[in-house]
Amino acid sequence: MTADVADRAAVPVISFRGIGLTYPGPPPVEALRPCDLTVDRGEFVAVVGPSGSGKSTFLNIAGLLDAPTSGTYALDGIDTGALRDADRTSLRGLRIGFVFQSFHLLPQRSALENVMLALVYDGTPRRERAGRARQALTQVGLGHRVHALPTRLSGGERQRVAIARALVTEPSLLLCDEPTGNLDTANADSVLGLLDTLHNAGMTILVITHDPLVAARAKRTVTIRDGVLSVSDTAMSQVEP
Repeated sequence: MTADVADRAAVPVISFRGIGLTYPGPPPVEALRPCDLTVDRGEFVAVVGPSGSGKSTFLNIAGLLDAPTSGTYALDGIDTGALRDADRTSLRGLRIGFVFQSFHLLPQRSALENVMLALVYDGTPRRERAGRARQALTQVGLGHRVHALPTRLSGGERQRVAIARALVTEPSLLLCDEPTGNLDTANADSVLGLLDTLHNAGMTILVITHDPLVAARAKRTVTIRDGVLSVSDTAMSQVEP
């Protein structure tokens, strides 16, 4: 391992220091109270909590979709609060891959074309896009379905396309919001197995979920309740649901 690679591996992917978000009133709403959190490279972390607890606020801050009203957020060692809006958008596109409950695939585009779209905005030369998209689809087990339309794919396959689209830019963080929420049991287990494989290969994964079976796959748990974040170092698989 070179010194540069070793140095990068030592830098947390996510570092929250006093991060909070209060929506202006009247009355003001403290959606996420000031908190600290570190997610190291290669971790698989689940964020759990009831509806309205602050999970969506946490997701939006971690994903650079919303700016916190207090504290500092470093992504890959980069102080995101010091960036201009355009630079934050660029950093989000380069360093974070998003996977949502709804797959957000274009129905009239093939699996390959849907994945290629992620490369349009990151400066990848046109001649390289198809090859990289095909490689990402192969990585998620869909190398044989590159030309299929989403309407011809199962729910699990559509989510795999969405994961390939998130991976194709080689992000530092895979940020998943209820990734199995629209899937039946068999497809959900297949997608969770894929997340396990990605984590074992070194991907940093953060999953927002209300499902204890999904959270059980993570190695560490963050709980949010009434805007208060707490961290457990015990894997959910060792905790009673």
